[in-house]
Amino acid sequence: MQARMSKFGHYAVKTLRITSWPLLFLMLLYLVTGFAMSGRFGFGVLMNEKTALAFHKALHVPLLVLFPVHAVCAVYLAMRRWRWIK
Repeated sequence: MQARMSKFGHYAVKTLRITSWPLLFLMLLYLVTGFAMSGRFGFGVLMNEKTALAFHKALHVPLLVLFPVHAVCAVYLAMRRWRWIK
């Protein structure tokens, strides 16, 4: 018989689902602005180096908030699944 998910586990799943799509979008934008700054793979035509740098720097704070929240919830659920946490 499977045990009920804890309240934290329930919110961890919800948090993963909420943070995953914005995090994916932000990571793609972070890569695009990084390539635009360096001019690699033709991304330099999308925006100039100054604009790409401004966008790239603006993405630091949202990524530093979303990534750890997403990672902690994912690691917690993985550890529960592997039965390292009961």
